[in-house]
Amino acid sequence: MDPVIAHIRKDLKDLADPEIRNTTQRFFKERVRCYGLKTATVTVIAKKYWREIKHREKQEIFALCEELHRSGYLEESFIVSNWTHALSGRYERKDLAVFRSWIDAYITNWASCDGFCNHTVENVIEQYPDCIEELKHWTQSENRWMQRAAAVSLIIPAKHGKFLPAVLEIADLLLTDSDDMVQKGYGWLLKEASRQHQAEVFEYVMRNRKIMPRTALRYAIELMPKEMKDMAMKKV
Repeated sequence: MDPVIAHIRKDLKDLADPEIRNTTQRFFKERVRCYGLKTATVTVIAKKYWREIKHREKQEIFALCEELHRSGYLEESFIVSNWTHALSGRYERKDLAVFRSWIDAYITNWASCDGFCNHTVENVIEQYPDCIEELKHWTQSENRWMQRAAAVSLIIPAKHGKFLPAVLEIADLLLTDSDDMVQKGYGWLLKEASRQHQAEVFEYVMRNRKIMPRTALRYAIELMPKEMKDMAMKKV
């Protein structure tokens, strides 16, 4: 084991708080492995050790990230997200395949999924927009977190008005999925897209509201005026 990994895990164990660990579990339906640290504390640890490793070869850093992911601990996944986001200036298109493999193999909860995709995968997409085609393939996965990742990886650009056609296409591909984590993922994506494209998202919702799960619909219209919400939620 690389000494950096050993030092990180010692810090996490030393700072672990059983009360925070118990509180954290309330945010998840599935059981999560966690030490019990506030996110801000984990960020401090991530930045501390990033200063030690940032000059290493990218593939070596990726190996450290995978070692952290293998533990299954929530906080260690957050450190991965912090480090890979810090690597954004060094991304290559092929790195998306690495990130896909991590999501498929190691992501087991919404927090790890969203933290990793909102920043790391999103940065790859911003640099290589043609990689959106890969996200569309993710929607067909049998892994719920891969499906959610397809949507939440576009959250930040959608918030700023980017990639609307892709946003709507991914919503289409996930539209009738029965998994609430997937529904919340693409509903959130539509909500963020509505900040800059309210009319287009509203039209999409109205066109699909007969078959769109109510969970996704509620998320999608959250930022809209009351009269639009009432129209969208009206029984059909």
